[in-house]
Amino acid sequence: MKRNIVIQKITEMDALESILHLENQIWGNATPVHQTYTAINNGGLMLGAYDGDKLIGFSYSFTGYDGQEVYLYSHMLGLLPDYRKAGLGERMKRKQAEIADQMGYEKMIWTFDPLQSLNAYLNMNKLGATGVKYKENYYGDMDDGLNRGMATDRIIIEWHWNEDKSLENVQTVIEEQVLLLEKEGMPISNLHADQNLKENAYFVSVPNNIQEIKSNQLELAIDWRMKTRAVFNCLFKQGYRAKGFIRDDNKKIGYYCFQKK
Repeated sequence: MKRNIVIQKITEMDALESILHLENQIWGNATPVHQTYTAINNGGLMLGAYDGDKLIGFSYSFTGYDGQEVYLYSHMLGLLPDYRKAGLGERMKRKQAEIADQMGYEKMIWTFDPLQSLNAYLNMNKLGATGVKYKENYYGDMDDGLNRGMATDRIIIEWHWNEDKSLENVQTVIEEQVLLLEKEGMPISNLHADQNLKENAYFVSVPNNIQEIKSNQLELAIDWRMKTRAVFNCLFKQGYRAKGFIRDDNKKIGYYCFQKK
């Protein structure tokens, strides 16, 4: 693996064919080239990451509209396994933002699985994006290795890359404000039914490696999904937003920090 990974905009049909093969390699299915070609010629954006001549990653985004404003919707970002811990996810997101800004966009939206702690840390701490909504089983049942066996719950992320979205004066977890804690590997909820949340900040714990738990104890992974779902829904409905992620490697968990929007 070379260090000098080049990330560039994809516009040609033959390069999109290579993206299709890479997508199949990563997930076992792929978006048809006629669809991606149409999207990138109508406000969308495809990026390819190359190690020399070898395509090792891609990101695919298209124009979105929510009834009020237009934005770039970042639908997929995929990397070959050997390249997933090299900081390329952040580099590709920042390249997306750079080109999106040149195209006239001011905001990017995407989704991520809230139990994937590395993605949470990337999205909120490194990029400064904000979690704004929670969607239960957003993509329905999926049969790929990452999602098989669990509901595809997602947090919707908004990224205004030209604004400062850093975490507001919260560096450590305040125990009294943890709504979901971990005890001996189990999720324990401190949230009461119809609880009216009044603090400026609350914290929600998630495991560092949900895939490992899922592989060994699927029922426990599902319990984490359902317990976090209840807490996340309550927080978002009461006007809180996911602003940051605090890692605790000693306990093999991390904490979302929610603050009033």
